[in-house]
Amino acid sequence: MELKTERLEIPEGCNVIFGQTHFIKTVEDLYEIMVGSVPGAKFGIGFCEASGDCLIRLEGNDETLKEVAKQNALRMGAGHTFVIVLKDAFPINVLNAIKMCQEVCTIFCATANPVEVILAESEQGRGVLGVIDGSSPKGVEKEEGIAWRKNLLRRFKYKL
Repeated sequence: MELKTERLEIPEGCNVIFGQTHFIKTVEDLYEIMVGSVPGAKFGIGFCEASGDCLIRLEGNDETLKEVAKQNALRMGAGHTFVIVLKDAFPINVLNAIKMCQEVCTIFCATANPVEVILAESEQGRGVLGVIDGSSPKGVEKEEGIAWRKNLLRRFKYKL
């Protein structure tokens, strides 16, 4: 077995949701969740089929983001994983609906940060061991950091 890392491509102004599922139906169910959750959101979905033809299945409403999702899925190459690249919406807007999708097993990350996926590769294929989401902490927040955080959440309209 060989360990590898692959970086997800996240275009400027976009977020990704990376997870694992168990059925080919997922790609259409995730499409329905996305269009039903945030009107006007743009997205692409790449799904790595793990049996049969073992194809990358694609959906979305933005050709550029579908292409990014496809390239991410090809780079990961891990069975039954999916990547959603979204714009004009945040993961917080869709994450609970995605987690409730009956085929979704795990969400590895939902972020705009740089992401490295840690993969194990054997003769059978690839599997995800985990992700590195962003950078390590550089300290503990103080009063100014608390004020900045609270301001940010209010600017995004997530708090009153």
